[in-house]
Amino acid sequence: MKYRAIIKQSDGWWIGWLVDLPGVNAQERTKQKVIESLQIGAQDMLATHVPFEPETRMALIEVPDSVWDGGLGLRPQAA
Repeated sequence: MKYRAIIKQSDGWWIGWLVDLPGVNAQERTKQKVIESLQIGAQDMLATHVPFEPETRMALIEVPDSVWDGGLGLRPQAA
């Protein structure tokens, strides 16, 4: 799977977060290490057990692929 990441350098540190998985963020000394930390954070987030009440079910939904339009947001990708 691919997730969109925002990464930037600030005061000697690389910081980053995943747009598509809120709560996954990282701070490291190198760009490569921040990317690795984001990958580990995403794996941990997706492996986390989510408890459900007895009358609820988890469902998978399909979301059409989108493409980045250069800063104005996302638009559906042509088939």
